[in-house]
Amino acid sequence: MKLWLKGLALRALRSPWGVCGVHGQPPPPPAPEITATWEAINLGRQPVPEYFNFAHDVLDVWSRLEKAGHRPSNPAFWWVGGTGKEIKWSFEELGKQSRKAANVLESACGLQSGDRMMVVLPRLPEWWLVTVACMRAGIIMIPGISQLTEKDLRYRLQASRAKSIITSDALVPQVDAICHDCPSLQTKLLVSDNSHPGWMNFRELLQKASSKHNCVRTKSQDPLSIYFTSGTTGNPKMVEHSHSSYGLGFVASGRHWVALTESSIFWNTTDTGWVKAAWTYFSAWSNGSCIFVHELPRVDTKLILNTLSRFPITSLCCVPTLFRLLVQEDLTRYQFPSLRHCVTGGEALNPDVRERWKSQTGLELHEGYGQSETVVICANQKDMMIKTGSMGKAFPPYDVQIVDDQGNVLPPGEQGNVAVRIKPTRPFCFFHRYVDNPEKTAASEQGDFYITGDRAFMDKDGYFWFLGRSDDVINSSSYRIGPVEVESVLAEHPAVLECAVVSSPDPIRGEVVKAFIVLTPAYSSHEPEALTRELQEHVKKTTAPYKYPRKVEFISELPKTVSGKIQRGKLRNQEWGR
Repeated sequence: MKLWLKGLALRALRSPWGVCGVHGQPPPPPAPEITATWEAINLGRQPVPEYFNFAHDVLDVWSRLEKAGHRPSNPAFWWVGGTGKEIKWSFEELGKQSRKAANVLESACGLQSGDRMMVVLPRLPEWWLVTVACMRAGIIMIPGISQLTEKDLRYRLQASRAKSIITSDALVPQVDAICHDCPSLQTKLLVSDNSHPGWMNFRELLQKASSKHNCVRTKSQDPLSIYFTSGTTGNPKMVEHSHSSYGLGFVASGRHWVALTESSIFWNTTDTGWVKAAWTYFSAWSNGSCIFVHELPRVDTKLILNTLSRFPITSLCCVPTLFRLLVQEDLTRYQFPSLRHCVTGGEALNPDVRERWKSQTGLELHEGYGQSETVVICANQKDMMIKTGSMGKAFPPYDVQIVDDQGNVLPPGEQGNVAVRIKPTRPFCFFHRYVDNPEKTAASEQGDFYITGDRAFMDKDGYFWFLGRSDDVINSSSYRIGPVEVESVLAEHPAVLECAVVSSPDPIRGEVVKAFIVLTPAYSSHEPEALTRELQEHVKKTTAPYKYPRKVEFISELPKTVSGKIQRGKLRNQEWGR
């Protein structure tokens, strides 16, 4: 492998390609030099190597460091099941099991480098094995959430032309019902202790498979994964990332945003089908950290808090909505003896959630920002002054700006599109393209910038303040109102457990602000009209009066994705009769 960097001790990184796990390789350099090398590439200070494979060039290096005694005794992977069963793997065991899994994919499934495989599993250890196995075999993985319907599966299998799928018992009927409509699908793998006709049992095949495997020599720009991401119109787009964009794109954010080291144990509660699951293992394993996983069959705040109390978790990541649910609990009843650092992202963090979490736990919430198409491009890094309500500053090496619709940079304080400079040099950590959709790929660029589709403004100190998706921004009588700023004010009122703000049609103003509110138990029996007026006055007094919600609806729960993100689009479509 050729991970050469001028001026750094990289001779030991030039390990021969061949059978993964063979003995006789030279001892690796110390861990700090290894991570410094990867971070230098991530930050654009050194060139991206021509060839790169995360399993071979990162995981196997940590395995060698582990054998040489240059890493703490933490496992690399620590899984806790719903019944309390635990599985722990060292980097060496992870390597052995993932090589066996790669042999299953190649031999039993007949997959070759460049083939595509859908991976739709809940939080089971096999998900992590298969993702690493795909890297070793050069197979393009296509993660998906376990809640996919027959329609979702049919579209994804047809659009991606995936040759294989691996899933659990729950999705077998849905896959069987649509597989005849998916001519590319050749093999079906099942992660289960049961058997089903037409399905190969992954666990049985894994037991019999050899632990010797020839790593595919992947180029840095070869495709690694495809994620389906939804827009406001049309079918979900296929976002393609390369071996280097994800494999080397999270070293710096893992160290400076998530504050990971070789001694860290990192728990991210996200679903396996979302990009944050991949963000977690690339950032953690690049830095030699342990990934902690709880099966979490359902969102259970008390289970999460008890898990933080019982296990030596040092770093935690949840979506803001989940943190909001956690602070509704009496956190003084819990002790988190090992927890040192908390991060959040995926949607805007309401300021009162940050304040309540910090006041009850003594821990700061470090918000970060990125997309399926990018890596982390803005963040409140460790040891950085945090401005409540801001998503932080641009994360190196990205030049993040606020631009108008023509791609012109706007001055501090002006609202516009969040954009990242991609010309004259496109950051290697960005997605390559929307697969089979050159029109959408081209439409994502304006001038010298990639346009994220999010609206924000940047203050004079370089902090970014999120306003909402471009299609979420409300235009009422020519006033542009970001839903997040209204939601943040509402969330400060003790009556509000959760809320979502969207546009609603109005014959005079075109559209107005409408708030959907889930009440706290203490206010659930209050008279609705009086409470509506109280909340409206609260917003008028706290922020610019034109932003107050002219319509308010109290509901029992908000529509959310499986990862806990509020689905404003559903509420907006409901309002507009779409």
